[in-house]
Amino acid sequence: MKILIAALAAVTTVTAFAAPAAAQPYGRHDEGRWEQGAYNLNQRQAQLNSRIEIGVRRGDISRREAADLRNQSYEIARLEAHYRVNGLNPRERADLDRRFDRLEMRIVREAHDRDYGQGYGHRR
Repeated sequence: MKILIAALAAVTTVTAFAAPAAAQPYGRHDEGRWEQGAYNLNQRQAQLNSRIEIGVRRGDISRREAADLRNQSYEIARLEAHYRVNGLNPRERADLDRRFDRLEMRIVREAHDRDYGQGYGHRR
């Protein structure tokens, strides 16, 4: 019985200290969450452009593929500027999100299509 009580006490102590560590503090330093409205389309576009550049440097994306991806990114930027003239409404934001999602999927697909842009057999 003493062993059971000691084991329960140990488990309770560990759980008591682990629970606060797992809690998520959504305080004033928590920024960039979608539901807070701080979601920034420009940050997402910069991240995608960075992924294109990294793919080119690593040889995963060819120069031609990168040019096409950059053009698609610039088209989204132009559309965003057009939408921002009168302010972004939820429908326009959703449209831009869908376009960024498609661009992101295309970046992943181009990076994994085994067309390295460095010639045949580059990664063998």
